[in-house]
Amino acid sequence: MTRQEQIKHALENAFDVIEIEVFDDSESHRGHSGYQEGGESHFNVRLVAQDFVGKSRIARHRSVHAALGDELLGQIHALALDLSAPEA
Repeated sequence: MTRQEQIKHALENAFDVIEIEVFDDSESHRGHSGYQEGGESHFNVRLVAQDFVGKSRIARHRSVHAALGDELLGQIHALALDLSAPEA
């Protein structure tokens, strides 16, 4: 399973997902710090989840980091998060 798939799977298991997109953006960072040959080092995640209702931006980010866990996070150089609750 790729890191991209691991991220998506972990988030789908941890949250009541309405929309999710996990994009490997590694290639656009070629030549920069943290780039790994073959990609899987820089990710953009857009997640809309019912779980985020009433939570602050920081609480949302912390919950995503907890869901991914230290081992998976340790393999990722950069993780951009766009997290939101569904529109009422």
